[in-house]
Amino acid sequence: MAGQSYSLGSDKQSVLIRKAIPADAEVCGRICYEAFATLARHHNFEKAFANAEEAIGVINFMFSHPAFYCVVAEQDGKILGSNCLDERNPISGIGPISIDPNAQNRSAGRQLMLAVMRRSEEQKFGGIRLVQEAYHNRSLALYAKLGFVIREPLSCMQGKGMQKATSGYQVRPAGASDLAACNELCMRVHGHDRGGELSDSIKDGSAIVVESRGRITGYATTFAFFGHGVGETNEDLFALIASASEFLGPGILIPNRNAALFRWCLDHGLRVVEQAILMTMGLYNEPAGAYFPSITY
Repeated sequence: MAGQSYSLGSDKQSVLIRKAIPADAEVCGRICYEAFATLARHHNFEKAFANAEEAIGVINFMFSHPAFYCVVAEQDGKILGSNCLDERNPISGIGPISIDPNAQNRSAGRQLMLAVMRRSEEQKFGGIRLVQEAYHNRSLALYAKLGFVIREPLSCMQGKGMQKATSGYQVRPAGASDLAACNELCMRVHGHDRGGELSDSIKDGSAIVVESRGRITGYATTFAFFGHGVGETNEDLFALIASASEFLGPGILIPNRNAALFRWCLDHGLRVVEQAILMTMGLYNEPAGAYFPSITY
């Protein structure tokens, strides 16, 4: 995509879509913060990022990671926004996509989406996914027009960490030797693994596993917007979530259709912050177990 430009908008000025570089992270991180904060204020919801520095940190991680494909939109030498494709797993994931609030309605968002969608197709991923904030009607319409299908309504939930042990379930930090078992579990539940993502979480020390019935029956990468978890049963996720000392950022995403898990979270003090929607294109299997997705999928 580097160097390819598009003539967009009524003013006929071109918007250039190019590959992001680490030096773009500060500008794009500030745009990401302002874009999500502006949208949240407009709809009276909590901000996705506490401050610009937090957003810059997330964008810098993605722009610098070799397994992320990131693009920026420019017009007349000024960056308008960015988008990222997580390529760490057999299924690719989109986000965060953000456009400068002062540069809306120039079709830059659509072109940023098309850029990463083309990349996913070129790299022959089995599918591509994203999580859409349900209060943002325009992005929902855009993703549907681009071919994404609604799969699961989600509740972003936040509350105090419980730090409780569950009888019959041992929760411990995940190690590199657990990766194969966790990948096999994710494969059984979803039809694909998330090994690249899990490997990163094991390396940074945030991943945990739960053991019961004589084996690993669940894992979580972290309890945050960008974390996900998988379990054989709801009880495995209960044990994982109950062990958490805190829920970082806006919180964790709980599938609304899993009534037992959703109710358990409510009964244990978690509150609903906002609604979101898991959307997919390509390979998708109805989960054969319990899970909670990340903000990517």
